[in-house]
Amino acid sequence: MLPQKNNVAPIRNQIIVKVAESFIKDRFKNADNIPLEIMPDGAMFYHKDIQTDREIVKNIALAVMGFSPADEEGKNKSLNEYGQEALKREKLLPSKLSVINLACQACMKQQHVVTNFCRGCIARPCQMNCPKNAISFTEQNRAHINPDLCVNCGMCFNSCPYNAIIKVPVPCEDSCPVGAITKDEFGKEHIDAAKCISCGKCLRSCPFGAIVEPYQMIDVLKAIKDEGKKVAALLAPSVVGQFAGTINNLIGALKKLGFVDVFEVAIGADITTKKEAAEFIERMEKGEKFMTTSCCSAYFRAAETAIPEIAHYVSDTHTPMYYAAELVKKEHPDYVTVFVGPCYAKRVEAENDPFVDYVLTYEEVDAMFKADEIDVAAAEPLQFAEISCAQGRQFPVTGGVAGAVKSLVEGKVEIRTEAIDGLNKENLKLLKRYALKGCDNNMIEVMCCEGGCVAGPGCVALPRKAAVAVGNYVKTAPDLRQKLDEESK
Repeated sequence: MLPQKNNVAPIRNQIIVKVAESFIKDRFKNADNIPLEIMPDGAMFYHKDIQTDREIVKNIALAVMGFSPADEEGKNKSLNEYGQEALKREKLLPSKLSVINLACQACMKQQHVVTNFCRGCIARPCQMNCPKNAISFTEQNRAHINPDLCVNCGMCFNSCPYNAIIKVPVPCEDSCPVGAITKDEFGKEHIDAAKCISCGKCLRSCPFGAIVEPYQMIDVLKAIKDEGKKVAALLAPSVVGQFAGTINNLIGALKKLGFVDVFEVAIGADITTKKEAAEFIERMEKGEKFMTTSCCSAYFRAAETAIPEIAHYVSDTHTPMYYAAELVKKEHPDYVTVFVGPCYAKRVEAENDPFVDYVLTYEEVDAMFKADEIDVAAAEPLQFAEISCAQGRQFPVTGGVAGAVKSLVEGKVEIRTEAIDGLNKENLKLLKRYALKGCDNNMIEVMCCEGGCVAGPGCVALPRKAAVAVGNYVKTAPDLRQKLDEESK
């Protein structure tokens, strides 16, 4: 994937902010100016001309308004018209990633290429290890790969002592762990919704910003600003370190934005920890080989569609989002619940969650603050009504979920934990092998994003910085096991 620092991210962020500003200032009356504001006359353009870039900006903007550009292709509507539709919308469109056809550059098919660093060595490991005899040597004693025979296995790439063979990938296809992205007859990319797990890796990988997903920001702003509903924010544990100031400043900023209440989803994570620990003990006492965690929505979807062999071993326990929203809805049935987190897959999960109304990413919330001119660090520091425990707060970093469960299980049954740090093609094969042949450990944590939720596609902070902030936040919380022991006395 692209590093978090790249030129696509700030351009996309500018567009999100402009759409939020357009809603706040005049309810999209002048929304058609957004492409010109992002790409003004005289600006450097990235495609054949500035008009093409402006059209791409328009497509990204309509996605931010909650529409799918792939579904809207060919419709001659203005951004103002899309904005008015968004204002009248009563039901969210299905959440799905899609490709902006105009922005997709139809990258050449993935291949391996011999560079001029080839020395024509005597060892010739590239040729010796090629399973398809696709490599020959030219009169100039340079390796040559026959594209008609090559299957892109990468053996030559891995064998060359000079690193003279390079892999030329299709970034979005290469990043997709489940093979949901393929080319059409024109070389443009297409996302198969039936296979897609909404992990967002393709969106983060495309260097042209051609992949987008319908946002829910306008629907939330409309509920807060126009309809006067009681809208509550549910903050995922990975929120720590995403914004300037403290978590208490963030609570104050969200209330200034218009949320009537703010809750810590880590409370739901504590419930997940208790239930998953109890389920693990029950499964091990029944003699099952192992159990995997279930809090990662993208992994849960992958287990259903891409590796059904593992589905039996996935915990039946619900996610922290589910339990936190359930608590809020039971206490405040009139609240509109908005989960705020790092993940696109949560939108798909929320479509089947009776307690969650909307899902926002940190990127969207950051844009809402900028559009409403709210300085998070300067906001009045406020407190959560209920404080979570250390176990729930450590969920968003690799090893955090398994570690939380282990803290409640140790001394009751044997637990040997393992963390699958990131879903990729190799780790999917590994999980399938575990399901078919077993493994050495009996508690497998699976996170789709390398590093955990702090590296999710909707984050705005650098993962390492966010992980440190989460670690410090964990240290300020009480221990769940100690709390449960005290409650049982």
